[in-house]
Amino acid sequence: MTDNSSRPQRTRTLVTEDLLLTLFQPSSGTIAGENILFYVLAGGVLIDLAESGGAEIEDAGLRGTLVRATGERPEDELLRPMWDYISQKPRGVQGVLAANGPTLRTPVLERLIERGDLRRVSKRVLGLFSSSALVDGDSGRRTELVTAMRAVLVDGAEPTARIAALTALVSASGALPVFDREIPWSSATAERAKTLERGDIAAGAAAAAVTRTMIAVVANSLIASAVVANR
Repeated sequence: MTDNSSRPQRTRTLVTEDLLLTLFQPSSGTIAGENILFYVLAGGVLIDLAESGGAEIEDAGLRGTLVRATGERPEDELLRPMWDYISQKPRGVQGVLAANGPTLRTPVLERLIERGDLRRVSKRVLGLFSSSALVDGDSGRRTELVTAMRAVLVDGAEPTARIAALTALVSASGALPVFDREIPWSSATAERAKTLERGDIAAGAAAAAVTRTMIAVVANSLIASAVVANR
């Protein structure tokens, strides 16, 4: 029996975790936007840090927009490497995403499987070779998230900060049209998503302003990354 007593206890679900879960496509067992997925997940980590008071944007004048660490080192092991990286000195967002994104997919995926949001099942290819595939889990978490995104984009509901961040990141990655069966794609849907990318969500506490700013900066970086990746 495995002893989990030494593992850090996670008290909240990260934006990064919900992001990968949302991008999972049950119909095909694949993850949308794999070509820039590491940038997208790193963007999720930056927003998680901003939400928890661990990162903020700095206007560096001619040096552009930088991100720097604030507060104490995060307890969550998924957030620590990026916080350590930006605690050394303020850094450009694009560089932060590129430096920290490539190692995120596997640990985030394993968290989703551990929690039951996704399941890994065995299958046979051509009746001969064993392989594994991902399927939707029993938690209903992905359905809940996509339903909330649809309510915002199609029905005009006011998003929570979490749903605004998720929708903005999915949109900025270029993956939103893939959701057409679940979230009907239209010019109105696209425009609403662009509004969220700009961080135009209802103002809340002071910390929410930091999150809105981070959403806008990260979305801009993801759009630039998607353009390069799709050339």
